[in-house]
Amino acid sequence: MTLAGFLAGFGPLPADAFDTKARAAFVLDQSTDTVLLNKNAQEPLPPASMSKLMTLYVAFEAIRDGRLTLDERLPVSSHAMSYKGSTMFLNTQDRVRVEDLLRGIIVLSGNDACAVIAEALSPDGTEAGFARYMTQRAQQLGMMNSTFANSNGWPAVGHRMSVEDLAILAERLIEDFPEYYTLFAETEFKFDGRAPSNIRNRNPLLRLGIGADGLKTGHTEEAGYGLVGSAKQGDRRVIFVISGLGSNSARAEEAEAIVNWSFRQFAPKTVAKEGQAVAQAEVWMGRDSTVALVPAKDLTVLMPALSGKQVEAEVVYTGPVNAPITAGQQLAELVVKPAALPEIRLPLVAAQDVPAGGFFVRVKTAAELLVSRFLQGPEGTL
Repeated sequence: MTLAGFLAGFGPLPADAFDTKARAAFVLDQSTDTVLLNKNAQEPLPPASMSKLMTLYVAFEAIRDGRLTLDERLPVSSHAMSYKGSTMFLNTQDRVRVEDLLRGIIVLSGNDACAVIAEALSPDGTEAGFARYMTQRAQQLGMMNSTFANSNGWPAVGHRMSVEDLAILAERLIEDFPEYYTLFAETEFKFDGRAPSNIRNRNPLLRLGIGADGLKTGHTEEAGYGLVGSAKQGDRRVIFVISGLGSNSARAEEAEAIVNWSFRQFAPKTVAKEGQAVAQAEVWMGRDSTVALVPAKDLTVLMPALSGKQVEAEVVYTGPVNAPITAGQQLAELVVKPAALPEIRLPLVAAQDVPAGGFFVRVKTAAELLVSRFLQGPEGTL
């Protein structure tokens, strides 16, 4: 059932696809669950320090479950101390507060801090055991292209994540742990005065005033430069992941361009309001012959911002629908097809109850069916 003219006021021109220089990229408008960009998004790639987000997620779960507290002090093993690269310069004489370790991972990208957390939460007390648990937990969360060999993204055979998996993880962090998500917006963390050269968050977007508030950069020679980012402007939040860029400056430029493109080239539109009849569905053996199809709530979708071309939409259902029907019962879907974006399927429900018809309704319906079959003839044609 095509909706002629129903969406006439919501006509976009196709938004220009973002021509990213990243090896892989994924952009999600979280508010409407719309994928704006998908380039090699399911390919398992070396994630570098972006995989620290999985260590953080497991740590937040442990705090929530009471297995870890923010004020608890954890010992530093010789293994944790041995990590190079970006670190908190921890040593085996330290016992470090969990909150400091978390900030050290988020702001300072501390490889050693990740190992301390990993050994504390590992099923067997080792970082390798923690990495195996990370892999298992990631799959439970729907990250099917992620395997971990360590807690921090240090280059290792088989340590891989797809950019789509990283976006899934970012969304879970934002939604599941809002009380800790504010840590990702911190621009500096001066831990114990040990590393004056490593006190600033490497996320290049946090100081630009574009709504960016997370999450994690990553870089190794194999992985290139990457970023898991998120920004909120008004009621919209965009989550994006880029990987495989050639330099720090290229990462910064690409990330800012993606945020600007996402917010400027797309806008949310309410295509149907709660209770507003969108179409009628035929009813079989009911007191009424049709029932109005309405959204259970306002239906908002993301569309290219520039108008000028009508959006295609149709109502899809299997009918006629058997009575009785209860108000609020899902009967159909509104399929919206914005230009340059994936189609969106939105539920439609019955606007009112339709009881089963009485004796005379059943007799009348049966008679009409017999007459119809008679007129069609033995081969089903008139």
